[in-house]
Amino acid sequence: MAFKIESNLLDACALSILKRGDTYGYEITQEMQKAISVSESTLYPVLRRLQKEELCRTYDMPFQGRNRRYYAITEKGEEKLRFYKREWSEYRSAIETILNGGSNNE
Repeated sequence: MAFKIESNLLDACALSILKRGDTYGYEITQEMQKAISVSESTLYPVLRRLQKEELCRTYDMPFQGRNRRYYAITEKGEEKLRFYKREWSEYRSAIETILNGGSNNE
């Protein structure tokens, strides 16, 4: 992709995936990779930041003899996701207007 993916967009994507249900880091990476190029080494700092900001929480569950860390969106995370969706809609609309040769005053 020719466009740089900023941290807020990564946050929005991760929260959107978590909104569908609790899951673990590798699965979140796989879901994101369907749309954008992102590695696990990029995603885990995003998840730690979301956890620190109380936008998601974690818990461990046993899986094949070891613990797997799961992530779950919090109420605060759902609020932030709604904010990101509104912002994305406005941003996308403004960029499409420019790219399609119009202006915001039309």
